[in-house]
Amino acid sequence: MKSAVLTTAILLSIGAASAAPAPVADVTGGSNDERIARLERILKAKQQSEFQTQQRLDVLQQEVLDLRGLNEQQSYQIEQMLQRQRQLYDDIANLSAKPAQLPAVTSPSGGNASASSTLGETASYEHAVNLVLKQRKYDEAIPAFSDFIKQYPNSTYAANANYWLGQLLYNKGEFDSAKKAFETVVNQFTESNKRGDSLVKLGMIAEKTGNASSAKVYYQKVLKEYANSAAARIAKQQLAAL
Repeated sequence: MKSAVLTTAILLSIGAASAAPAPVADVTGGSNDERIARLERILKAKQQSEFQTQQRLDVLQQEVLDLRGLNEQQSYQIEQMLQRQRQLYDDIANLSAKPAQLPAVTSPSGGNASASSTLGETASYEHAVNLVLKQRKYDEAIPAFSDFIKQYPNSTYAANANYWLGQLLYNKGEFDSAKKAFETVVNQFTESNKRGDSLVKLGMIAEKTGNASSAKVYYQKVLKEYANSAAARIAKQQLAAL
């Protein structure tokens, strides 16, 4: 009898244990829905980070393309100057052989100038540029560009010469003099491809001299007039940092 009762009790205990729901062990904490929600948030954050990274890469790639284009343009301009110089040397050689047939060359101002004066203009500009690019003699390049600008204020190289001068002075921290050079490009050479860059530099000078409001005006002008340029991207970055 006791054995039957014990057996019955054991069976009832087993049945009760089987009927009770087993507890769910969650090693990470929270329910399945909460874990899924956390995973979705992590995935969303990761996707957003990757998207932002791709955007930055796209901007950097475009800037590289713009710089490559500028480099190609400058290389072409330099090649054109070299060809002009070689032609002028040939002309001088021919004229030296026939001094009685010296032709007059019309200057941009309408007067007559000898071929040697034209050669002097090109050679003077190339000399100043070479002091920067080839010889790295930046202090010597400053008076070289200044002299060129004084002697040839209406030269086709005048805008670039003023920009070079402004950049060299800016690098030395001579902001007042640099500002005058960049303002010359902006105000007198409105068609120059250096005008947008000069506006950016004027903004940077305004920042460095504690005039944030003027800097903002310069940067906004770049964004308005040169919206798709490398100068505009720099101006946008500078504005965001103000």
